[in-house]
Amino acid sequence: MITEKLQNAINDQIIAEMWSANLYLSMSFYLEKEGYDGLSHWMKKQSQEELEHAYDMASFLQKRGGTAKVSMIDVVPQGWGSVQEVFKHVYEHECHVTSLIDKIVDIAREEKDKPSEDFFMGYIREQVEEEATALSIYEKVQKAGEAGLVMLDSKLGERK
Repeated sequence: MITEKLQNAINDQIIAEMWSANLYLSMSFYLEKEGYDGLSHWMKKQSQEELEHAYDMASFLQKRGGTAKVSMIDVVPQGWGSVQEVFKHVYEHECHVTSLIDKIVDIAREEKDKPSEDFFMGYIREQVEEEATALSIYEKVQKAGEAGLVMLDSKLGERK
């Protein structure tokens, strides 16, 4: 049985993942409006991935005897000044999410809940990859110039 403290932390993370999905969807809308259909597509895939995280965490929580809950999800930003700003925000946000999940791992350790610790350590490993990907794209966007952005738009549009 999962402790109430850990259940609450996981439910908070479920909401954070759903907020992230909305953030990336909003970014997708912005990028599409700016004419970057490939970047928009990549961001929609990122949004879907965040929802999958929320679903996986809810399922894990319920398998452990807890109750998954959905509460209000705060409003996300609706616009950015540039493509660079979007991807800088993505990188910073992924770093923030890593810190949130790291706190869940700490709580799992405090509560001596090895299955939860192991489950969320998997997410820490995934977050390291997400941070690296976001930083790589941000760095490419910074160097790209207009022609480079068109090429990057095409490349990121290939994401499955």
